[in-house]
Amino acid sequence: MLYKVPTSEDLIDLIGKPLFEVWTALCDMIEEKYDMEYLWNNGGKAWKYEYKYRRGGKTLCALYAKENCVGFMIIFGKNERAKFEEDKESYSIEVQKIYDESKTYHDGKWMMFELTDTSLFVDMEKLLFIKRKPNRK
Repeated sequence: MLYKVPTSEDLIDLIGKPLFEVWTALCDMIEEKYDMEYLWNNGGKAWKYEYKYRRGGKTLCALYAKENCVGFMIIFGKNERAKFEEDKESYSIEVQKIYDESKTYHDGKWMMFELTDTSLFVDMEKLLFIKRKPNRK
C-alpha cells in the first residue's frame, strides 16, 4: 500500500530528469490512446513505485520506478502470446530477446523492459495494441 502519491519532483529526485522525460512520454503515449484508470502502488522488493493502468479490473500495463531506472511491464496471456509470435520478426531484437527470456507463469508471460530512452516506444505501442485495442482517437 502506498501512503503518498509521488509528485513530479519526487520522481525526478528518484529517476533523474532524463528518465522522468521518458516516463512522461510513455504516460502520454498510453493516455493518448487508452481511457484507463491508474493506480499508484509501492513497487514491491525491486522497485520503489508502481503505476498501473487498468480498466474493468484488467491491467493493460504498469510502469515502475526506482533509483535511476524506469520499468515497463506487460503481461501476455496465451492468446496474446500467439498473436505476438505470429508477428515476432517485426519487433526489435531487444523486444524479441526480452520476450524469449521472460518467465511464463500460470497467468501469463511477464515482460519487464528497463527503459533508458524512448527507442522502444514503437514496439511498446504494438505490444499494448495486442493486449487491448485503443479506445481513444
